[in-house]
Amino acid sequence: MKYSEEIVINKPVEKVVELFDNPDNLKKWMEGLQSFEPLSGEPGQPGARSRLKFKMGNREIEMIETIITRKLPEEFSGTYEIKGVFNIVKNRFIRLPDNKTKYITEQEFQFKGFMKFIAILMPGIFKKQSRKYLTDFKKFVENEA
Repeated sequence: MKYSEEIVINKPVEKVVELFDNPDNLKKWMEGLQSFEPLSGEPGQPGARSRLKFKMGNREIEMIETIITRKLPEEFSGTYEIKGVFNIVKNRFIRLPDNKTKYITEQEFQFKGFMKFIAILMPGIFKKQSRKYLTDFKKFVENEA
């Protein structure tokens, strides 16, 4: 499954990228994130791996992030692996007039086992979660000054 989402943030691209690029900010806009733990490589750089732990309702989810590309603001991409799910995410930040930024995220999901059925039955939950993260990030950036 592939899709993209985008949002306009009322801040200049330099500020948006600065806040996006700081892992200490993740908990400020990524609801449910409990911890971000670097595992190998230099955090935020290609090849770096980190463990992210989330609590979503009664469920605890652990995923492994691997950074693929770091060419901010043009592209920041990585993979996210959870049992039964492999997600490739490409983030782009585009400078707009009036000190605004367009944030575009492209998602590609690959599913195995039981997660294939979840994806078939409820594909909208993935898009809804992506949209929520974009909206929450926008609110965080616009309120951070």
